[in-house]
Amino acid sequence: MIAAMIIACEIGFWLFVLAGLACRYLIGMRRLGGVLLASTILVDVALLIFTTIDIRNGATAGFFHGLAAVYIGVSIVFGKQMIRWADGKFAHRFAGGPAPAPKPKYGAAHARYERIMWLKHLLAWMIGSAILIGLVLYIDNIDRSRELLNMIGKWAIVLAIDFLISFSYTIWPRKEKTVNG
Repeated sequence: MIAAMIIACEIGFWLFVLAGLACRYLIGMRRLGGVLLASTILVDVALLIFTTIDIRNGATAGFFHGLAAVYIGVSIVFGKQMIRWADGKFAHRFAGGPAPAPKPKYGAAHARYERIMWLKHLLAWMIGSAILIGLVLYIDNIDRSRELLNMIGKWAIVLAIDFLISFSYTIWPRKEKTVNG
């Protein structure tokens, strides 16, 4: 059931984004569009409430309960950036706005971008881990909450791999390919 709620929240997030952008650019209701875009946080709140209720009702915390916390952490940290990306694409396509600037692909600018993205990933991990620890304390039963602690460790491994990849560009910057004529 929690997996379905995560999927529903992801769909809800993008529905809020699309509705907000449609109001903003297609029907000229900028204020309502802004309210709908800001309302994406309600999706995270709903998922947190649903996860807490499911656990309170006696569910043993499983992978998807942990994934809900990961989703919330990622959404809080990267949500604004995702909305900004969608806003730029939508404005360009439907409102004659300029094409969004591409992310840097080479050299020091790319390395800096990758480091910043890793730091955001670290922040998402910290938020998600705090939620997971909060759920563990709320459950107050290690047998029912062990998977939540495991999720922190699994995500830490992903974070470490992301660190190695992201910071490798600082040591070995990606070079633009040149065509020899």
